Amino acid sequence: MDPKEIQRLIAAGLPGAEVEVVDEVGDGNHFRATIVAPQFAGKTLVQRHQMVYATLGDAMRDRIHALSIGAYTPEEWERRSGAAQPAATSAARD
Repeated sequence: MDPKEIQRLIAAGLPGAEVEVVDEVGDGNHFRATIVAPQFAGKTLVQRHQMVYATLGDAMRDRIHALSIGAYTPEEWERRSGAAQPAATSAARD
């Protein structure tokens, strides 16, 4: 699976989110996603991961072997990195 496709699915399912997806080993099966979304506010880590999995639907079962998720609110991301949100995408930029 292509990282851009995963990025598009997550961004479409979490409108306004900033999403970056990297193929960690270059095999099209092992990915790392960094997602910054206001929808994560007040959610536990498990709930955030469930929200991301829901955006991926059957792809998570059929086409993605492993997905490492970093899920942050914009405020958490700013405190964590002291920088802007991930350089990748929101649905509006694709």
